[in-house]
Amino acid sequence: MSRASAALCAAAVAAAVLAVPAQAHPQKVRLIGERIVPNALVFQGTTVGGLSGIDRDPRTGGYVLISDDRSDRQPARFYTARIDVTATGVGPVEFTGTSPLLRPDGKTYPPLSTGDGTTVDPEDIRVDPWTGDYTWSQEGDRRPNLLIDPSIRTAERDGRFARELPLPANLKITADRGPRQNLVLEGLTYAAAGSLVVAAVEGPLLQDGPDATPEHGALTRIAVQTRTGHQLAQYAYPEEPVFAKPTPATGFAANGVSSILAVDPLDPTRFLVVERAFVTGVGNKVRVYEVDTTGATNVANRDLADPTGVRPVRKRLLVDLADLGLSTVDNIEGIAWGPRLRTGERSLLLVSDDNFSATQVTQVVALGVRL
Repeated sequence: MSRASAALCAAAVAAAVLAVPAQAHPQKVRLIGERIVPNALVFQGTTVGGLSGIDRDPRTGGYVLISDDRSDRQPARFYTARIDVTATGVGPVEFTGTSPLLRPDGKTYPPLSTGDGTTVDPEDIRVDPWTGDYTWSQEGDRRPNLLIDPSIRTAERDGRFARELPLPANLKITADRGPRQNLVLEGLTYAAAGSLVVAAVEGPLLQDGPDATPEHGALTRIAVQTRTGHQLAQYAYPEEPVFAKPTPATGFAANGVSSILAVDPLDPTRFLVVERAFVTGVGNKVRVYEVDTTGATNVANRDLADPTGVRPVRKRLLVDLADLGLSTVDNIEGIAWGPRLRTGERSLLLVSDDNFSATQVTQVVALGVRL
């Protein structure tokens, strides 16, 4: 099959999967509240921003958040915070601590400008339900003279390096295969009572066909491994087409998976997936989907440029953030369960990455959810 035919086939399969409109269930989700963290807030000598992942720590009831600062401003790091959530509101984001993420040699990660290949691009963070350590993903890099593999690493609670998970070969970056630049391990979650580590790739691998456009969706991957790194499966995830065309036509338009979260800590098959899109001249669109991997094809050992015979995961729209009446919908990249509420709902928190830009916001959104 020619490259062009394969690309059309991938687009056709993605379109077929999405042909039945995914209807949200407004009665299942309501807005509890939102909080905006002051832009460029300085906390313990660091600039708070680029918050790309969030998780609740059951040991403290607080939250851990990771910054995607590539050690450009301060060393790559995470924060801890208190965020009170009730059925009637969400309290202020009160940062309680910050620690740099450390390499195995105990040093902080250097900025990309050093060119030594050890820089990291942090994206998501989860509390290990077995140990209480912090497991985090980073995207690596793909540049003409520099290829850096993504990774999933675990830090102790003070930031010291603990271990690294082996990654499947197709998630590593080579000259002509593997993840695209800045479209790699954006989402991470534990499942099956902590025995599984599940990662979401933001966009299609080079060998998996074209990226999403306003004309067609794309196929990316959800990878399932044991906590020791043994790969069990990869599943095709059908991304939606980009929601609008850019203005001007030469502007930017993209959609990708920015986070994944197990629906139930004991269930290895059901997840919430955040698709986050941005279009020049239009803005952001953020949608959260319920996803079920049951019956999906294991695509760990095949490319998706020709997806013939592949059954992707099933997905259903849970909520479009545009329907909630928020003050703004920004660059949502992190998602985590909060406490159960007296109403019987579960609270769900989302956080936006402001890209350290004065024109964007660090936004924490709290939702009440019934599943």
